Order: sequence, then structure tokens, then C-alpha cells
Amino acid sequence: MKLKELLKEIPVVDIIGSDEVEITGVNIDSRRIKEGHIFVAMKGTQVDGHKFIPKAIELGAKAVLCEDMPAEKTVGVTYVQVASTEDVVGKVATTFHGNPSTKLKLVGVTGTNGKTTIATLLYNMFTKMGHKCGLLSTVCNYIVDEAVPADHTTPDPIALNELLDRMVKAGCEYAFMECSSHAIAQKRIGGLTFAGAIFTNLTRDHLDYHKTFENYRNAKKAFFDGLPKSAFAITNADDKNGMVMVQNTKATVKTYSTRSVADFKARIIECHFEGMYLEMDGHEVGVQFIGKFNVSNLLAVYGTAVMLGKNPEDVLVVMSTLHSVNGRLDPIQSPEGYTAVVDYAHTPDALENVLNAIHEVLDGKGHVITVCGAGGNRDKGKRPLMAQEAVKQSDRVIITSDNPRFEDPQAIINDMLAGLDKQQMKKVISIVDRREAIRTACMMAEKGDVVLIAGKGHEDYQDVQGVKHHFDDHEVVKECFLN
Repeated sequence: MKLKELLKEIPVVDIIGSDEVEITGVNIDSRRIKEGHIFVAMKGTQVDGHKFIPKAIELGAKAVLCEDMPAEKTVGVTYVQVASTEDVVGKVATTFHGNPSTKLKLVGVTGTNGKTTIATLLYNMFTKMGHKCGLLSTVCNYIVDEAVPADHTTPDPIALNELLDRMVKAGCEYAFMECSSHAIAQKRIGGLTFAGAIFTNLTRDHLDYHKTFENYRNAKKAFFDGLPKSAFAITNADDKNGMVMVQNTKATVKTYSTRSVADFKARIIECHFEGMYLEMDGHEVGVQFIGKFNVSNLLAVYGTAVMLGKNPEDVLVVMSTLHSVNGRLDPIQSPEGYTAVVDYAHTPDALENVLNAIHEVLDGKGHVITVCGAGGNRDKGKRPLMAQEAVKQSDRVIITSDNPRFEDPQAIINDMLAGLDKQQMKKVISIVDRREAIRTACMMAEKGDVVLIAGKGHEDYQDVQGVKHHFDDHEVVKECFLN
């Protein structure tokens, strides 16, 4: 593709060199540059990509897209200056890859909790309905049935468009993706065309990056503000920010709710650890999920499928066959008669939802022992809130390590314990070693009890000082059953 075609819809401040040069690839990582590529110099949160322009040229870049023109320029290289590379990189990536998001129906899911579950269930549902689909999620990306490892909740715009292009070439009719607040704020989804968008809920998270709750909320809202008139927006009417999200959207707005008037409604008839029996939009359906928050997730899936043209009865039939996403409320029955539940809950709201779901099933007939921690180098403000939420709905709590990253695990635990008073501390012990914490919780449990192991879910590693060591909560639980 000629450089001038790539820049057709980009507001250029200045250009030095020929725009007739042939571009063979687009990259924001100088290490991945090959002969004929254009290097996009991004001013990131950690490092300024402008520093790597010489390296990119050394590896074969024939053009550079930048905000600041380099003082020294290389002959034969075209330099394109724009006001913000962050604002245009998405459009450059979509143009280079032939606007793949317009060649399938792309649905984005945003919110604090539920993104992975909803996106994955939609992928599984439409696959069961006979469609070729793509998935972009925290756990893994899929192109039909080919698994592509995921490094971020939402990839960078170049990797994202490469994946969407591969989906189109593989014959995908639909793609379902998680849209994180970071991705929206950093314009990673810029240039994409969405057929629909889903809002799940909004609670405190990622304030280490966004600084204020308002910034976090506005990042999510920007996604809906940018939807085209042809799209639909499905929002959670039970969340106080649900209608805020869609107040300025051009898309067709639909609501879902478990407790108020909405376009899509549901209520629980019966609940067990094996699943629930629901009334959804006037129909009764059995599902293999538990908890009111999962009723909301299933409503979002149901509403989206209906908005994409599927028959409601067909949707419910397939929904009854779907399973929980790996690491989300995974129950493991012990030989001693207690239940261990592994869940990814790593925010106060998610922990509250999971504990609510457990109590709905127990109905006062067993004790709850919760093992939880908090991630290092992340929002410290939620640490005491996590401990408070765990204590509020548990009979015993063990505070332990999650992914400490570059922080001292004991210091993270101390931050959590600082949120508890003397009375609450009577329920709590702290064990830094996560394996030992899980073993202790299992030893405490008796027949009919539930041991909740929260925070890591599907993750099979523990991040310590920049090194990912193998660690799987499921495996540790099963080891406890054998001893």
C-alpha cells in the first residue's frame, strides 16, 4: 500500500519525503519492524516511542509517523508529523488491513466486571448456532477454533486489526471483544466499526491509571459516544451508571434488568451449585451458572443475540447448554463434602457478587471461608475494601498473596488489614504463601461448607518480581483433597 493511501483520512501537520513509498507493514514496536514498514512513534505511559525511531529505521522502516520531527533525518525515509499518534494509529491500522471490522459484525463489551464471561458466552453461543466467530478476551483470543494467546484484555490497535483481518480471512461472521477502559482511553479501538456494544457495570478499578472514578467512567462512556447510528447499545439498567453510558450515543439503546422495567428481564426461580432455573422474558430456562450477577451476564448475552437477529426461543435453547467461563465460579467438590470455589474476583464488587451467589445457594446451611489477596503495583485504594467485603460475608477469612509483582507481599497484606477493625480482625488470619493459605482454608472446612479462593481464577501463574511462576488455584485445591 502506498503511504499516501494510508494517510488519506489522517490530518497531517507536516510531511518530509515522498508519500509514494510502498508500505509493507505497520508497527508501534521498533523491535518488530521489517523492511518497508512504517513505524508509529507513540508517547506511552512508560516510554516515549520517539526514542526508538533510529532503531526502527536501522531495521528497515521506510516511513515514520511521529508527533515531534527528529532533528536528524535519514535520506530515503519519509517523516509524517501528526498532532497525536495515539489519535491516528487506530485509523492507520484499520486502513492498512482493509477495515476488517466492517466485514464482520463486531460487538464490544465494557464495564468493570463480566466482560470476559459475556464475550466468551457470545462466542460459544454463536459458534453452537453454526457461525464462524472470533473472540478477543482476557483469557484467550480465538479465530474460529484456533487459540491465540492474549497478553492484554484489549490488544494494541495494530495487533487488534491483524487479528480481525485474520478472522475475516478465516470466514468469521461475528467477533466478540472485551473493551477495557485502558484500551478506550488509549484509542486502541480507534477506527473500528462496531455493530453493537454492551455495558455491564461500573465499580472502583484501575484508579492507579485513571486517577479518578470520573475519568474511569468517562473512558467507558466514550466507547458508547462513538458508536454509529447503525449500531445497538445494550446497557445494565440495574447499575446507577447504566443510563449515563448511553445518554449521548447515536446507537439504538436497549436495557436489561433483574429488578426493574427493561427491554430484557429475568428472575431466579431456583438456585443450586449445579446451576439455576430462570424465568427470562416470559420463558423458563435451566442454566449451568449461579448468582444474580450471572443472571445479568446471561441477560446481556440474550439481548445481544436477539439484537443480532436471533430467534429468542433458539437463543434460550442454546443458552441452556453453555458452561461457565474457566476461572469464574468454578465449584470443585471435595471427598469430605465441602465445596471449593475458584473465582477471578479481584475487585470489591466482584467479590461481593461471588459471595452473594454462594450464600444464595447455601441458604444459611454452611460456613464460608474466603481466601483472597490484592495485586501489587495496582490501585492501593481497593485493598482495604477487598478485605472489608471478604469479612462482611465470610465466617473466616485468610488474607494472602495474589500477584505481588514488584511489591512486598506482606506490605500488600498490611494494606488490606488496615481496613479492618478489632472485631473484624477476629475472623481473619494472614498467610503470605498462597499455597499454604489455600491448604489452611481446606483444613478448616467441614461438610456443607464453602471455601472461596478469589483473585486469580483462570490464571495459572503468580507474578513475583517480574517473573511468572506456575501456580494454579485449581491444582492446589485438588492437591489438598488428596492429602
